[in-house]
Amino acid sequence: MSRRHPIIAVTGSSGAGTTTTGQIFNRMFASEGIAAAMVSGDSFHRYTREQMARLAAKGQFGERNHFALAANHIDRLEALFYDYSHTGNGRYRQYVHDEDRDLVAEGHKPGTFTPWGPLPADTDALFYEGLHGGVVSDNYNIAQYVDLLIGVVPIVNLEWIQKIHRDTHQRGYSQDAVVQTIINRMDDYVHDIVPQFSHTHINFQRIPLVDTSNPFVARDVPSEDESMVVIHFRETAEVDFPWLLQAIPQSSLSRHDTLVIPGPKMALAMDLIVRPMVQSLMAGRTFA
Repeated sequence: MSRRHPIIAVTGSSGAGTTTTGQIFNRMFASEGIAAAMVSGDSFHRYTREQMARLAAKGQFGERNHFALAANHIDRLEALFYDYSHTGNGRYRQYVHDEDRDLVAEGHKPGTFTPWGPLPADTDALFYEGLHGGVVSDNYNIAQYVDLLIGVVPIVNLEWIQKIHRDTHQRGYSQDAVVQTIINRMDDYVHDIVPQFSHTHINFQRIPLVDTSNPFVARDVPSEDESMVVIHFRETAEVDFPWLLQAIPQSSLSRHDTLVIPGPKMALAMDLIVRPMVQSLMAGRTFA
């Protein structure tokens, strides 16, 4: 951790909602006048889209899949967090998504990476969104450098429904292919993704209020109105629960460290909870 160069990380698996959370933080940074270096976990994948496809065709699955630590440059991610926490600098790259029109216009092919290069100069904080922002393993300890670590983790059936719906409707995959991907990832999800949520400062977990007992036949993703969000705090000493209960309609406490809110209030709750923490990080920066 670094008071001078704070790091904020949102971690969660594919389809969990980390991208939406990143958009909430983008708006927050803009309104607070915070210049944040934005880093995506996708950029630390070891393989391009074509390389993963070729490996999968051979039954190798690119050291299984992107959930696996071995399929990512975790050493480079840890180096980035270490360097930024000490110097405010570091090296990263970008993964080129199909919708990244600016990068494509520059000649980068979707499914590939831009060259490694330095972070933007003179930033106030580093923001990471992706799969491995809270990794602690025998060889790596990413979480130790993160000043605010947030988990976004719907219950697993809902997570699968969201992934199936996104990958079939937006990315053109067949449902059978997406289900096989879920199966291939399961071991790495259990061993490399889930343990991170024990290191987070706050977890946001969306729970549907409709039947998701068979996620593989669900036609629609349960809406926010059909969901509740469970928010768990690792430390509660500075959490003003009475104020949050008053500020967020229909919210309640299920335990002394757990707030339950209606699904449509997640963005509001995240702003009310996280903004003071971000403001505190910024106010606490030292420049000795």
